[in-house]
Amino acid sequence: MMFSDRADAAMQLSKALESYRGENPLVLAIPRGAVPMGKIVAEYLNGELDIVLVKKLGAPNNPELAIGAVDERGWVYVAPWAQRMGVQAEDVEREKSQQLEVLSQRRRKYTADHPPISAQARVVIIVDDGIATGSTMAAALHAVRAQNPRKLICAVPVASTEALAMVSNLADETVCLHTPDDFGSVGQFYRSFPQVSDESVIQILEQSRPADQRSKSSNSQR
Repeated sequence: MMFSDRADAAMQLSKALESYRGENPLVLAIPRGAVPMGKIVAEYLNGELDIVLVKKLGAPNNPELAIGAVDERGWVYVAPWAQRMGVQAEDVEREKSQQLEVLSQRRRKYTADHPPISAQARVVIIVDDGIATGSTMAAALHAVRAQNPRKLICAVPVASTEALAMVSNLADETVCLHTPDDFGSVGQFYRSFPQVSDESVIQILEQSRPADQRSKSSNSQR
């Protein structure tokens, strides 16, 4: 299965989540790539859009290799292979501190003028553009579970079999359109997979807020 782009994947994912229309679900996208997708899913399901902030932890000397992830409250998921790679506790703490600062900056940038929407007692759907190791989604699910949602759903277009099995234990329901045997990276299953900018994230979140809140925000910036 190949997706044309994130919009195509989001629409297919929306249809797979059809049963949640009418339940005013809270769709939480993982920035940055999943935010345009979250907007489509939230609109299709007549829900609300917000973000859940998590950041992968990179391996020492190889920041692109995820050894885990951290949420903005400081909870850390460490992947089981980290220890086999020789990653030490001090390595994790050092990377955690750096990424928490990044998350703090993103929170101020993305939602500076309004608090996160509460997930308590809500049907919550966490959306990402794919799952490779599962570290980021695991941290996101943990962060939202702490808010006591009524139901917590993990929704992605594509995932590795191993990662999907791991995160499924953390969600009440998992919706995944494709679990290929030859999974290499998320991007290989999209014909177009460009980077999503901070500016796009900010614009989408602003457009997705109720009109009265957008008006208050505009007035406060004058």
